[in-house]
Amino acid sequence: MPRTAATLARDEDHWQAIARQFDLEPGPINLENGYFGRMSRRVAEDYQRNIQWVNRSNSVHVRQCFERTEALLIREQLAELLKAPENAVALTRCATDALQSLIRNYNRLQPGDQVLFSDLEYDTVKGAMGWLARQRGVEVIEIKHQHPASFDSLLASYNDAFRRYPRLKLMALTHVTHRSGLVMPVQAIASAAREHGVDIILDGAHALGQIDFDLNQLGIAFAGFNLHKWIGAPLSLGCIYIHPDRLGDIDPDMGEFHFPADDVRSRTPYSTPNIPALMTLPLVFEEHRAMGGAAAKGARLNYLRETWTEALRELPGIDILTPTDPRLCCAISALRFTRHPDQQALVDRLLQDYNLFTVVRNGAGFGPCIRITPGLVTPLGHIQHLVAALKDLASQ
Repeated sequence: MPRTAATLARDEDHWQAIARQFDLEPGPINLENGYFGRMSRRVAEDYQRNIQWVNRSNSVHVRQCFERTEALLIREQLAELLKAPENAVALTRCATDALQSLIRNYNRLQPGDQVLFSDLEYDTVKGAMGWLARQRGVEVIEIKHQHPASFDSLLASYNDAFRRYPRLKLMALTHVTHRSGLVMPVQAIASAAREHGVDIILDGAHALGQIDFDLNQLGIAFAGFNLHKWIGAPLSLGCIYIHPDRLGDIDPDMGEFHFPADDVRSRTPYSTPNIPALMTLPLVFEEHRAMGGAAAKGARLNYLRETWTEALRELPGIDILTPTDPRLCCAISALRFTRHPDQQALVDRLLQDYNLFTVVRNGAGFGPCIRITPGLVTPLGHIQHLVAALKDLASQ
């Protein structure tokens, strides 16, 4: 009988067999896998072969083969991964590039309109929304989510904003917030936004690969994603999504003319891409599916996250910033030491005294926090070591 993703998540032998497909550098235990993901050994070797091949063949292969056939097949496979039509997706260098293109080229704003983001958005997205204020004469609204957050409180925050700001036309929404790992109730928020005539640009940088979702079901027309976080691709790969019925609401990027105006690829900057990296994507997608896709990856990562957060949730001196509601959780989570104002000092202690590499994230309304992100190669033993280290530090 096939095992479910939930039961497979606890099978250490299974996941350590997967971990052996990756080359790991000796050193600190890495619990900062949210920055970018690892390529498997096979993908890394494929990438190196592609670099050498493209370097040897130069433009002959690229012009005659890659641009005419390989790139088109890769785009088809990407669309399949996103469960989207091929004419809705285009490759970019990263989610940030896609989001900036969507924000700067959204053409439905007039002076005096309002745009919205929250304290949990990525800083570059916040900056891009501020750019709209300077260039388009719109008013920028920022809301701060209460902590601890709940499904109802998050939805209420947006419903309140929709009522308070009647000139609101556009908002940024992060599916998985990079600071604390909070997973936003995107479908419910998008439904409320539609009722008030508000468009959403979704930051899916951390969602693709660890959360199983359907863009149509979520009700999202505009989004940007990374392929180098939880999918397993080389750095410098992402994609943009625009629902075909909404393509006219995003202008070609700065007059981009290499593709027709009715082609979504005209909505991103045209440049020579990282061709060797793109050539790895068929193998990347194959391995992602072989691991069980987002359902299996997400279940494993959630199991590791839940192991440490639930062991420490009631511990004095530590505030876990991720809710217990499974709808709002993923691999990433965060904490703060309530008896120590300097969270960076505790990150330094975790590294120096316990060989655990973590990172401080700032910018949210709840203040600085320590982000902890296991990866697919993380064994349960490393999480147990983290629990012991955090208990030790909290007692000091």
